[in-house]
Amino acid sequence: MTAYRYEAVDAGGRRRRGSVEADSARRARQDLKRAGLTLLALDETRTSTGLFSAARKKDAKPRDVIVATRQLGTLIEASMPIEEALAAVAAQEEGHPIAATLTAVRGRVVEGWKLADALAEHPKSFNRLYVGIVAAGEASATLGPVMARLADMQERNRAILSKAVMSLIYPAVIAVVAVVVVWAMMRWVVPKITSQFLDMGVETLPLPTRVVVGISDFLGAYGWALGLAIIAGVAALVWVRRTPGPRRAMDRLVLRVPVFGPLSRELDAARFARTLSTLFASGTPLLDALRGAQRTVTNDHTRAELDGVLTGVREGASLSGAMRRAKVFPPMMSSMIAAGERASRLPDMLEKTADQMEAGFERTTTLALRLLEPAVIVSLALVVLLIMLAIMLPILQINTMALSGV
Repeated sequence: MTAYRYEAVDAGGRRRRGSVEADSARRARQDLKRAGLTLLALDETRTSTGLFSAARKKDAKPRDVIVATRQLGTLIEASMPIEEALAAVAAQEEGHPIAATLTAVRGRVVEGWKLADALAEHPKSFNRLYVGIVAAGEASATLGPVMARLADMQERNRAILSKAVMSLIYPAVIAVVAVVVVWAMMRWVVPKITSQFLDMGVETLPLPTRVVVGISDFLGAYGWALGLAIIAGVAALVWVRRTPGPRRAMDRLVLRVPVFGPLSRELDAARFARTLSTLFASGTPLLDALRGAQRTVTNDHTRAELDGVLTGVREGASLSGAMRRAKVFPPMMSSMIAAGERASRLPDMLEKTADQMEAGFERTTTLALRLLEPAVIVSLALVVLLIMLAIMLPILQINTMALSGV
């Protein structure tokens, strides 16, 4: 596929500029003509191959993918052919990376490809779960509603992730500032002040002062070693996260942490329930829907435990029974799934389950913030208090010596 830059005029007389991918310039002209554009100029985009070409290529942003998904769902549900819907959304998103991607997808659809297969050629923009949901919608002839549900699921997953990140920004900033301030005081301020005390004849410094001076001397002599140890620790953490066995063991420990464990569990439960609801409502068989939902779980230990749920359902057990035996997510989730199975409203109950799990996530996040922010501030205050005490005690000692001399 070759990329071409074009300049054209649409049916309303408006000038359009953009890019299109096609096997040849002739095919590019045909695609643009089918899109209702009158071509003015068409030039091949000059791109280099290899690493530098890949670095310059921009991927579609998640926000643009969500918007395009919702627009496609609306147009397809209004009985517009898929290739026309793709062309319309690409024209609407002109200037964004998603426009070129949708144009390439449309080219494949025009050639006779299924939409899911065309989307699969762009895994950085449309992951395997996205493609699987679209394929299920095509198979069940409900592509329009499925695309709308898919956009809703993406928006909610993105909102959950944003809340998780935003909840940690403020404590992280405070912690970084605290470390920098304390490091600067221990590295440069404390040595100068304590050296002046020694010059003034204070032979025996108080215990808090000796502790602070010892830490300051250690940072001065072995600060580089401490820095290397921190870098090595970060590198080890990265290695653990990239190695399946250690990563699963680490994720198991994360689930046992008092605050962050429930936070991670609620987040995965909400994402799992929302995805399972979308897949099952689109006509995907339950086992395939469970496999797709399992891929959205971020905790490796939880994902591995869900294999037991798949095995149970495969052997004929109900979903609620398999979930209850696995003890992967909160018990309330199994109870609500059981209610949905009895009433033949499993997708609706899964949606409500996801809503409740998200509400639980918000409560846990609020609790974590209320505990974390004061903890960081109090820790910083205690450290600063210790440093100030270490500085003030020798001053009081000098004043006592001066008064005694008088």
